[in-house]
Amino acid sequence: MTQTTPASPPGVATRKTSDLTKAAVSGWLGTAMEFMDFQLYSLAAAIVFNKIFFPNVSPAVGLIAAMGTYGVGYVARLFGAIYFGRMGDRIGRKKVLFITIALMGASTTLIGVLPTYGRVGLLAPILLVVLRLIQGFGAGAEIAGATTMLAEYAPVKRRGVFASLVSLGTNSGTLVASALWAFLIGTLSEQQLLSWGWRLPFLLSFVLMIFAIWLRTHLKESPVFEERADVNAGVAMTRQELKAEVKADGDSVLESALHQRKGKAFLLALGLRFGQAGNSGVVQTFLVGYIASTLVMDKTVATTAIVWGSLLGFVTVPLVGLLGDRFGRRPIYIGLTLATMAYAFPMLYLINTGGPRTVQLAMVVGLNLGVLGLFSLESVTMAELFGARARFTQLALAKEVGGILATAIGPVLAATLTAVTHSWWPIAAMLVGYSAITLVSAILAPEVQGRDLVLLENAT
Repeated sequence: MTQTTPASPPGVATRKTSDLTKAAVSGWLGTAMEFMDFQLYSLAAAIVFNKIFFPNVSPAVGLIAAMGTYGVGYVARLFGAIYFGRMGDRIGRKKVLFITIALMGASTTLIGVLPTYGRVGLLAPILLVVLRLIQGFGAGAEIAGATTMLAEYAPVKRRGVFASLVSLGTNSGTLVASALWAFLIGTLSEQQLLSWGWRLPFLLSFVLMIFAIWLRTHLKESPVFEERADVNAGVAMTRQELKAEVKADGDSVLESALHQRKGKAFLLALGLRFGQAGNSGVVQTFLVGYIASTLVMDKTVATTAIVWGSLLGFVTVPLVGLLGDRFGRRPIYIGLTLATMAYAFPMLYLINTGGPRTVQLAMVVGLNLGVLGLFSLESVTMAELFGARARFTQLALAKEVGGILATAIGPVLAATLTAVTHSWWPIAAMLVGYSAITLVSAILAPEVQGRDLVLLENAT
C-alpha cells in the first residue's frame, strides 16, 4: 500500500512519504547552500577581503569596507524577495526555487575566479559587488520559498520539527563554510591564503549547486498551493477577477482574504525576524573579524567557535522545533529572547577578557541561544502567521527587510561603534536591542501553532 504523510491539514492534497522526504531534503539543501555561500562570503569579508580588495586603507577602514560589500547583498535580497515572492505565489513554489538556487550557485562560483585589487585595481571590488548583488537577488526568496514549501508539506502536529530542517540547512551551510575556512587558515600560510587559498571554498560550491538543481527538478509542487481556492479558480486571476468570483459564488474564505486588514501580521513577523537576524550579523560575522583584528587573537579562534556552535545546533534546532510543537511558539520565543538579553553583556565581557577557550565557549552559547534557537522558531511561526494567498511574498519580504535592517547594517554599525568608542559595550547593547524587539513581537503575536495553512487570510 502507498504510504502517505500523516495528519495532513483539512482539504490539502496528500503526498507520499517519499514526497515529504524530497521536500525536506530539498529545503534543507537549498538553505544549506544559501547559508554556505553567505557564510563563505561573510568570513572572507572579515578575514581576507579587506586585504585583497581594499588594501590601501587602514585595517579598521578596510574591515568597514569589507563589511559594506557584505551588506549590499542584503539590498539585492529585498528585490529578489519582491520579484520571486510574487512569482512563487502566482505560479508555484517549485519553479521559483529552481531559479533561485541556480542564481546563487553561479554567482558564488564566479566569486572564486575574480581578479584582485593588485591585478585590476578598482575593477576588482566593483566586480565583487556585482556578483554579491546577483547572489543576493537569487537568495532573496530561497529561504522563504524553502520555509513555505516545507511548512506546507509538513504534518500539522510536527510542523515545527519539519520546518526546523530549514534552520538545520542554515546550520549545515554555516558549519561547512566555517569548517572550510578553519581548515584553510590552519593549513595555509598567510601568503598562500591571500594569493589562491581563499578561492577554493567558492569554487567547491559548484558541486553542491549541481546536486541541488537536480533534486529540485524531481520535487512535486506544494499541496497547499495546489489546494488554494484562488489557484483552483485560476493561477493568473487578477484582483478584479477574484472580486468578481467572490461576488458570484459568495465564497467566504476568498472574501475574508480580500478584505482583511493588511500590515499587522507583516510587522509582527518583521519583529520576530529582527532578533535572530541582528544577532546573526553580530555573532557570526562581526565578531569573527573583531576577535582577529581588534583582540589580535588567532583567526582560528572565532571560526572554530562557529564550527562547534553549529555542531551543537544540530541538537538545539530540532529541540526548539519540538518544544514549539509541544508548548506553542510564543512561550518558547519569549524564553529564548529573555535568555539572550540576559547573556549579552556577560558574553562580550568573557570574549574581551578571557583566553581562546573562554572566547569560544562564550560564542558557542551565544550562537545557539540568540541565533539558531530563534531561527528554528522563526521558520515555522512566520509561515503560520501568513495566509496562503501571499505567504511566499510576505514571508520573503519580512525576512529580507529584517535582514537589511539588522543583519546587513549590524556588522557595519558594530565596526563603526567599536572604532569610535574603543569599547565592547555597544556590541552587547546591540544584541539586547535586537532581542528586545523580538520579545515585544512575540508578546503581541497570536499563538499560531497548528494553524490551517490553506486559509487565505493572515492570522491577524
